[in-house]
Amino acid sequence: MLDDRERCFLESLARCRPLLRSCALGDTPPPHGYQLHAALSKTGLLFLSSISSNISTALFHMYAALGPPASALRAFEEIPVAARFTPDWTALISCHIRHALPSRAILFFRSMLRAGASPDEVTLIALLSASARLSDNFSGDAAHLLFFKLGLPFTAASCNAAMDMYAKSSRMDEAWKLFKEMKNPTIVSWTIILTGALRWEGLRSGQEVFDRMPQRNDVAWTVMISACIEAGRPRDALGLLGEMLFDGVHMVWLNHVSMCSLLSACSQAGDLTVGRWLHTHFIKTTSFANNYKDHLLKVNTALIDMYGKCGRVDNALTLFERMPERNIVSWNAMLSGLSMQGMGLRVLHLFTRMVTEGEEQPDDITMVNVLSACSRSGLLEEGRSMFQELSLIYKITPKIEHFACMVDLLGRAGCLEEAESLVRAMPMQPNEVVLGSLLASCALHGKLELGRKLMQELVQLYPDNTEYHVLLSNMFAASQRHTEADDLRMVVKNRGIQKTPGMSFIEINGIVHWFTAGDKTHPQTIEIYTMLGEIVRRMNLAGYTIDAASQNSRVADNYLENGDEREEREQALLVHSERLALALGLISTKPGVTLRIVKNLRICSDCHSAMKLCASIFEREIIIRDRNRFHCFKAGLCSCSDFW
Repeated sequence: MLDDRERCFLESLARCRPLLRSCALGDTPPPHGYQLHAALSKTGLLFLSSISSNISTALFHMYAALGPPASALRAFEEIPVAARFTPDWTALISCHIRHALPSRAILFFRSMLRAGASPDEVTLIALLSASARLSDNFSGDAAHLLFFKLGLPFTAASCNAAMDMYAKSSRMDEAWKLFKEMKNPTIVSWTIILTGALRWEGLRSGQEVFDRMPQRNDVAWTVMISACIEAGRPRDALGLLGEMLFDGVHMVWLNHVSMCSLLSACSQAGDLTVGRWLHTHFIKTTSFANNYKDHLLKVNTALIDMYGKCGRVDNALTLFERMPERNIVSWNAMLSGLSMQGMGLRVLHLFTRMVTEGEEQPDDITMVNVLSACSRSGLLEEGRSMFQELSLIYKITPKIEHFACMVDLLGRAGCLEEAESLVRAMPMQPNEVVLGSLLASCALHGKLELGRKLMQELVQLYPDNTEYHVLLSNMFAASQRHTEADDLRMVVKNRGIQKTPGMSFIEINGIVHWFTAGDKTHPQTIEIYTMLGEIVRRMNLAGYTIDAASQNSRVADNYLENGDEREEREQALLVHSERLALALGLISTKPGVTLRIVKNLRICSDCHSAMKLCASIFEREIIIRDRNRFHCFKAGLCSCSDFW
């Protein structure tokens, strides 16, 4: 028999459990659940869990639903071992997946099996989700097999989860097999197979799936439009957007998730046309679409990121200043945009403003943006000071990204001994970015022996990357050590590894035009090469001298070139992909129109000099986004101040 005091406690516990469940379901604000937990601890009611473990279980499910995962795990450990059932394990696994910790979710699944709990369909779907995020074939195959081994129903939801796992692991044959075995594929099934087809089989295969879809949701539309943007087909993307949003009479609105996804695709592809269209659509619809107001911050941040990465930092700044509220992601997007443009001093000014105004405290990404801005602008002392303040003032433990920025800054400035000392003092093993950055600085300053040592380290760590062989080979060639240069190139040749070809594209009237070096496949090839000849003629009159040493590869196997071979090397420079894109831009646009070119590799020094001269000769602003940063050429100057 229970006395009155114990009976009162149990009645209190009975009233607590529904409130905790309500918090877990989102029906009650989370603070109420946290306050209740504090009250239970303070009054000692939690010590009665030996009488009723339900309260511990209810607390755990609240934290599993609300997070963070560490709190959920602590609450899970408070549940008596004998009272931990399959739904509890499943909630713990799902919590870690939702918080982007799929590896830990798989570890908890294994712990669940060791504890003797039997997974159900929901558990295995969660395991498939974790496997998909990690592209973990072993765990994914095991989850798929367990459905049949345990005799669990393989429902549409289960099949979709397995398809998603196979598609994200590039195993499209298995994904297609499951899809074709489904009697009634759902719209989720179609969207999964569409996403996989676009990623692994190309735009044509994805388009075929998209055309066959009996119905389409926002995700399917967004995935297809994003694929067109990333493939450099803005006209097709705009056509699909119009088809998605307008059914002839009524207009629908993009939700904030679709809007941010599409703007992200524009950022990656440098597609300003579609990005501007999305911004206009957002302005027109947000005034009367109430649901957009709740997500205004996220969309504005995505717009800032898009404008910054498309070279329109002025638009990004205007939008940033007009934002009614900002978070750390907004600040980081603006700092990143300024950094990519080489505006180091403006980055430092904005960072100071961020800290002094007290709106947000800097995080890891903030400091990477600031340090990379110092590196791109040659602000050596400012960068040193910021790096020292990371832990001293901002309480941020330096990560490898921060070290990489600092090594790049020191190396570019010629402080190679200090840069190497920093690399050797790092608390973690240097990666490809750190060592490659230092090697590039060795090439810049002619430090052959250090370059050779770094090359050996890089080959051991990343044997398939040949860029370092070529870089060191160029260093040997520049120092007249041609035999060693040829030996390195022979290593690359014998292994059959091809360098990444340089490609550039320019968008004109909604059509993207792609070029490789020496490309003659464009319908306007004759006009392009005629203009290219005119460009060379006018540059020569302005005193241009070609820099054949900037050519990455030697045409002749023998280093003793004759006059014809040298001329061939010089001619190869004149038809680099960005120059072909420039020629098309000049013949296809009106005088004074800004030309925007995107290149997949770093622009070479000769093309950089040529673009500065062309900007002055043709009185144009030429903006080139290469692999590292933006170059804004205007009136004979570049925004990078020749420091890239």
